[in-house]
Amino acid sequence: MKDHDIQRIRRFNRAVTAALGVLDSSFLGRGRPLGVARVIHAIGHYGSDIAVIRTQLGLDKAVLSRMLKGLEAEGLITFRTDSQDARKRHADLTDKGRAEFDAYDALSDHHAADLLEGHPHTGHLLQAMDLIATAFGRDKVTIQEMDPRATDSLYCLQSYYDELEARFERGFDVSLSRDPEAANMMPPLGAFYVAMSDGLPLGCCGLKGVGTDVAEIKRLWVSPSARGLGLAQRLLAECETAANDLGIKTLRLDTNSALPEAEQLYRKTGWTQIERFNDDPYPDLFFEKAVSVG
Repeated sequence: MKDHDIQRIRRFNRAVTAALGVLDSSFLGRGRPLGVARVIHAIGHYGSDIAVIRTQLGLDKAVLSRMLKGLEAEGLITFRTDSQDARKRHADLTDKGRAEFDAYDALSDHHAADLLEGHPHTGHLLQAMDLIATAFGRDKVTIQEMDPRATDSLYCLQSYYDELEARFERGFDVSLSRDPEAANMMPPLGAFYVAMSDGLPLGCCGLKGVGTDVAEIKRLWVSPSARGLGLAQRLLAECETAANDLGIKTLRLDTNSALPEAEQLYRKTGWTQIERFNDDPYPDLFFEKAVSVG
């Protein structure tokens, strides 16, 4: 790695530290440093389970305990023991604490809006932020089963369609493709998975079943900011596990040669090229893979 590259990273770190007010004793003017404000944010967003809060923030147990005691002294939280497990403790926001959470959220939104409005290339700025956030949080990306009609699912699907529109020489019209019905990608026929990172969707993949022992993989997409991190393989693996649980013996999929990275992925993960099996006008490559049914 070049010395110049190291300096670029350090410049970035200094810029972010200053812009976010990391060293301020009163983050966003609310009288508390950033670390304590993040604890309030975590309770509001992730729930009251103290163990979950500590994991989300990556904080030492003693450090978090001191912060929580300070918030209790301010009247922003109250402690309680879990009704189902006496070993678990919770920190609940009081009405005053909820008001502080809402105030931080509003100020943070305003700060973000100012940054976007003051930059001439907001799209590039957001893409860069997505790339960096994903790089920093790569170990925290989760794969969740979702209704394909859910907001996060639809965001991924629309992003997938937009990319095909841009990459296919003749564009892409989902109404002309063999678009699977939502019910075919939900139990008991199939499944739909979304990769999530801190509340935002990064990718998706569907298992389309029709009640037989043959099913299809549909709508595999990963955000450009998260490519190269193995998410596509994780999404495929989830679909294969779901297929196994549903007693499906054979999986099929189609793709287009304009997406060489997809073809490479399928060949690398054990898919075999076969003859065309549908009349969809967009794909020109077809693959099949046997499922080991337990």
